Parts: sequence; structure tokens; C-alpha cells
Amino acid sequence: MKHVRASGRGSVFTPSDFLDLASRVAIDQALSRLVKSGKLRRLVRGLYDFPKLHPKLGPLSPAPDDVAHALARESGSRVQIAGARAANELGLSTQVSAKSIYLTDGPSRRVVLGRRVIDLRHASPKHLIAPGSLAGTVVQALRHIGPARAAELTQVAAPHLSAHDKKTLASTAVQAPAWMRSTLLSIANPATVGTTSDR
Repeated sequence: MKHVRASGRGSVFTPSDFLDLASRVAIDQALSRLVKSGKLRRLVRGLYDFPKLHPKLGPLSPAPDDVAHALARESGSRVQIAGARAANELGLSTQVSAKSIYLTDGPSRRVVLGRRVIDLRHASPKHLIAPGSLAGTVVQALRHIGPARAAELTQVAAPHLSAHDKKTLASTAVQAPAWMRSTLLSIANPATVGTTSDR
């Protein structure tokens, strides 16, 4: 519980997060006891949280990002928000889906928590560019909105990105499909547009 409390209310864990403390069997037994005592909550098999508490609603559902990152830690993989969620993060969409989709270089997995679905989908390197970064979010947002709205993304994305994010975007743009590259480079460094070919 010291480990759990250090991460705070709302934290999501898998047994692998505690393997530096004891064996897997001992960890499973300890988690089971903590669930029975009401200190932790079992979300699904092998996934637990230390829920935030609302004075009227009681235990709240965990954030989808926390669930996705816990699953990624377990498999030693990376995740990146995708689709409408990526566009929403950049202010290009107001759409909020009950399904939270993430691309990952690890195994695919789906977790259903009430009405919320957290869907991790294994993706090839060409579809998973700069995972876990804001630059990666820009790539996924552009993939979602398509070339017709590329100019709009160029206008709104740059203010969100730090110098490091822009450097990451510039260095990874070559991995993106040809139709996306000029837009990504214009966001990363407007001075390069027209001087860098879409090879």
C-alpha cells in the first residue's frame, strides 16, 4: 500500500508493477487481500486500481489513459492515443467516444469497464510514429481528419508543441505516408516547407 499510496488515488496497477517487492505468487495473494479489505479494487482479472472517491458517487472509474499505461507497462510496450481522441486533444474535434482507442507496439487487448471500452490495438511501426509523445498525437490527428483538413491542423497544432516535440516530429515525419509529410514538416519547422521533398 505504500507503493500504491505514493502513486495517489486514481492509480491503476497490474501485478507486474510490484515484482520488485516479492514473487508473483506473493503479490497476487497480497492484492487479493487488499481487494477483500476494500483498500484496492479489481477492475478485471490482473488489473487493479486505487480509486478516487466522490462524496456522493463513491468510487470513480479510472482514467482510460491510466488503464492503457498500466497495460503497456505490463508488456513493456508503448501506447499512443489515436483517431478522434487525438483530434480532440488538439481542439480539432468535439467528439468524445465511449471507446478509447490506443495504438501500441505490444499485444492487442481490450478492457471493458462499464460503458467505457479501452482498446489497445497492435500497430506496425509505420502506423505508430513517435508513440507516447505529443508529436505522435499530431500524427494520429492528421491521419484521422485527412488531407482536406491538413491546413487546419497546421494552424492549431504548432502552439501545442514544445521545441523538443517539433524536433521529434521533424525527425519522424519521413516514416509517415507521403501525403502527410509536408504537413508534419510545416508544423515542425515552417522554414523547411518547399525545401524538403516527399521522398
